[in-house]
Amino acid sequence: MTTTAPRFGWYGDDFTGATDTLAVLAQAGLRSMLFMGVPSASALAAAGPLDAVGIAGAARAMAPEAMRAELAPVGRFFRQIAPTVLHYKVCSTFDSAPHVGNIACAIQTLHPSVDNRWVPILGGQPSLGRYCAFSNLFAAAGTGGAVYRIDRHPTMHRHPVTPMGEADLRLHLAQQGLQGIAALHYPLYEADTSNDAAALPTALGALLSTGPADLPFLPTLLDLTSADQLTSVGRLLWQQAQHARLLAVGPSSVAQALIACWEAHTSQSAPALAPSPAPVFAWAGSLSPITAAQVQAATSYQRIPVDAHRLENDAAYTQATQRAICAGLQQGHHVLAYTGPADGSSSPASGGASAAVAPASAALVARVVQAQVDHGTPLRRIGIAGGDTSSHAVQALQLWGLSYKTTVCPGVTLSRAHSADPSRDGLELMLKGGQMGGTDLFQRLLGAV
Repeated sequence: MTTTAPRFGWYGDDFTGATDTLAVLAQAGLRSMLFMGVPSASALAAAGPLDAVGIAGAARAMAPEAMRAELAPVGRFFRQIAPTVLHYKVCSTFDSAPHVGNIACAIQTLHPSVDNRWVPILGGQPSLGRYCAFSNLFAAAGTGGAVYRIDRHPTMHRHPVTPMGEADLRLHLAQQGLQGIAALHYPLYEADTSNDAAALPTALGALLSTGPADLPFLPTLLDLTSADQLTSVGRLLWQQAQHARLLAVGPSSVAQALIACWEAHTSQSAPALAPSPAPVFAWAGSLSPITAAQVQAATSYQRIPVDAHRLENDAAYTQATQRAICAGLQQGHHVLAYTGPADGSSSPASGGASAAVAPASAALVARVVQAQVDHGTPLRRIGIAGGDTSSHAVQALQLWGLSYKTTVCPGVTLSRAHSADPSRDGLELMLKGGQMGGTDLFQRLLGAV
């Protein structure tokens, strides 16, 4: 185990979001490592001294019982290494439901690993176009897109698994079983930064003194409408964490807020993304219209459409798809395989795919990587779009950790893979969710933009 307690620990409820937090911390100069599960003593030793320890998981796609089984050992691990702040990292759109990705269930499972009754929940991440005002969440539709209230967002209000039908995050989380949710709204932050630095602590003190005494923890939703508010929010979190170790919930803005209030951090700009020395392989398993537009714009790639249903059920088709991908790579082409239509339309081949498609996709990605090693032309950089596919792919590639390499675009990180397999150690890996990135994302992955 680490010889000194890290300043920050986090669990990402999907792999793509977990790498975003990794980037935020690494760019602040913190020695950070994202592990692919609760790390062994040997993996911790290999990582060296760390200021921030992360675990990438898949709780966002799990039912409550599975979430508790997943998060219980995570909580025990973080209780042992004792980070000052423990962050349960959720998607910036808060898409979750009582039956899947239940955030209340996660809080209930992880809270025994800390000592502070207060559980701050940060709504919004302005750097990604996510804003929370008076507890209501708003989100941009793509990078630089129009901003919608989350229950009217063109994608999130009709998400196939966790549609967002309520914009007030207090009500959204109460539907998942989170009781006694209080709120601190953004006008208090303006007082905190202008003429009354005690405004937020005073308001929090009043909430804590009047909160229900019979609840094991006191959740409080905090607005976030502007990056200017990060310092005030971070100062409040850090002050409370000095009294007792703290569990905080929210997107990567939790880490951003804390970094904004730490005076000793050394901010570092993201290193330039160099052109890949070998052909790039990308897999788009997301059905998001944003990902579809990115596939359509990826003109530097040989694009290969993949039938998701046949991939799941037809071994001969899967082998033929692998051969086609490898042939393109071995001929020196960048290759982008995708299971959704490139024009963003619906199609029988892409709609209604079962939960088995993501692991089938991930297994094919791993086979392509191994086939290129066997051919003597190992891949150096790969990109995966789709949260479930990303999670399964990292597991199929048998990686034990990821460290920060650079940022492809806001919210999308290029990581360095760590593996006991020398052929995969050092692989550059981009993982991205369906809502992340501009239209030129896959072009940027080449290092050519």
